[in-house]
Amino acid sequence: MRARDRAAMSALRATLAALDNAEAVPVDETAPRAAALEASPAGAGATEAARRELSEEEMVDVVRAEAAERLEAAAHLTAPAHADRAERLRAEAAVLLRFLDGDAEGTARSA
Repeated sequence: MRARDRAAMSALRATLAALDNAEAVPVDETAPRAAALEASPAGAGATEAARRELSEEEMVDVVRAEAAERLEAAAHLTAPAHADRAERLRAEAAVLLRFLDGDAEGTARSA
């Protein structure tokens, strides 16, 4: 992807972060936590939590939600001073929807 396509880069970075957050496993509030430093895990990767694997349908839902969030935010930006921001949000949503429509392969090859 070319550096000049800021809308696509912004949308894809945010969506990757949303997918990463969706893979997070909820913390069990009833589980005991280490109270003392000497009882904490040590070593590389000791604090890594297990991640869940999203199905393709769940990933599509996350991408759709990200696009919808951008379109909704753009709809709320009605003041002329916010026209540029609204247009950028619409462009980001279009990028995400293009990936859902299957046109991403052509877009990725031309970039």
